Amino acid sequence: SLGSAADVDVLAGSTVTNTGPTIITGGDVALSPGSAVTGFPPGTLTTPAVMHFTDPTAAQAQVDLTTAYIYTAGLPGGAVLPGDMSGLTFTPGLYKTSSTVKLSAGNVTLDAQGDVNAIFIFQVASTLTTIGGTQVVLAGGAQANNVFWQTGSSATLGTNSIFKGTIMALESITLKTGATLQGRALARNGAVTLDSNAVDAP
Repeated sequence: SLGSAADVDVLAGSTVTNTGPTIITGGDVALSPGSAVTGFPPGTLTTPAVMHFTDPTAAQAQVDLTTAYIYTAGLPGGAVLPGDMSGLTFTPGLYKTSSTVKLSAGNVTLDAQGDVNAIFIFQVASTLTTIGGTQVVLAGGAQANNVFWQTGSSATLGTNSIFKGTIMALESITLKTGATLQGRALARNGAVTLDSNAVDAP
């Protein structure tokens, strides 16, 4: 469970920075214990989403994120997660790597095989990176709300890429120009950087 962090689309530990007409829909933007939120406007939050700037709500979201992050990172077992997910299809379950993961070309498919409650968990010890124009595709009833990406460093979504699921990063999360996220960008210690993105709650 993400606790109160489930109500947040964007959560950062240091700063939230936006450039361009980013649209946040379905969840709040929160910062704790950081120093600044910039770029709203031109970025917008779709009602009833609100901004929580170093307030008790943001602080609690970070506490709940930390709990969820530690739990997810500590799950035992799991299948090997390849260093490049390009062209692969994953069925429900736990996948892990002790290194970095990228989506270098095309799509990666998450196939729930008809189970709308199927859970996908990806433990990434270092960085998670998608290259411009790539996509995470949900199939077989898979739901973005049931997809979790835990990264021991930072995550970067490439220009005009499409990503699904909740990113829980120890450090920072960057959405490059035009990247779309159906999910959450939750950074424990670092910044969330946005640039003309669409971020929709899963």
